[in-house]
Amino acid sequence: MSKYRHQLPLKSGTPFITDAGLETELVFREGYDLPEFASFPLLSSKKGREDMRDYYHHYIDIARQQHTGLVLEAPTWRANPDWGHKLEYSANELAEFNHQAIDFLAQLRSNAQLDEPCVISGCIGPRYDGYDPHHYMSANEAEQYHAAQIKTFRETQADLVTALTLTSINEALGITRAAKKLDMPVVISFTTETDGKLPSGETLREAIETIDKETYAYPFYYMINCAHPTHFQSALKNESMWLKRIGGVRANASCKSHAELDESTELDSGNPKELGQQYKALKSRLTNMHVIGGCCGTNHQHVNEIAQACFG
Repeated sequence: MSKYRHQLPLKSGTPFITDAGLETELVFREGYDLPEFASFPLLSSKKGREDMRDYYHHYIDIARQQHTGLVLEAPTWRANPDWGHKLEYSANELAEFNHQAIDFLAQLRSNAQLDEPCVISGCIGPRYDGYDPHHYMSANEAEQYHAAQIKTFRETQADLVTALTLTSINEALGITRAAKKLDMPVVISFTTETDGKLPSGETLREAIETIDKETYAYPFYYMINCAHPTHFQSALKNESMWLKRIGGVRANASCKSHAELDESTELDSGNPKELGQQYKALKSRLTNMHVIGGCCGTNHQHVNEIAQACFG
């Protein structure tokens, strides 16, 4: 068991930042070609590791300057069986990449020597395209599918696992069940369309309340990612208990829909200062929002503005 689990967000009482849009940064700013939008293969090259090290150092610096905790999210969003198969990696090679990713972040943490808590998260992505609402699994299928990657993370220095850009209740429920069986703390993060609903058509409230009921509230907290605040803020109107279960947000820089972003050939970075103020407005509704970061189109400048607006 990781010795850092007592430092997890919401447990330590410290505000946390995390990183931003790693893949969009690598593609649009660093000029990488990322087949299947997968960043983990860069761990196998010296230049790839150096560029990712530079990327994470921005957030280490922000955490130090803003006196916040830090969640180091592994670049493993695509390191699961289906995407690995498309990239022609075997199960053993995928497991090795997942191990390497956590080892890479553990070294960064050790060298950073931050005063505030710093935890490492094994990132889990959806089995299918997070922008495609037409492919779904049952909860049992999802549990079996994602268990291998979670088991791999359990063998590393990862303090928790975070499932990002989930599109349906069933996949999130399966991931939660797998994490619970393996005794790994898990964070569940949903994406929404412009109407504030999951791509499956389910509401955030339905998703959170269903998973909490089925798993005795096992997720450490929930997040929303890969959507602009204007897409989901209308779904956060009431004062119900489920809102208190949302502990973090990683929003897109752009207010474009998923379909529009999927067709984009240029990066829409939005307005970092404006995004910071939109997060500040969200914080008044999400009273347990202790983790802030970014997603598509955002970088360290956005996260710095958001941290200043929310925690400054």
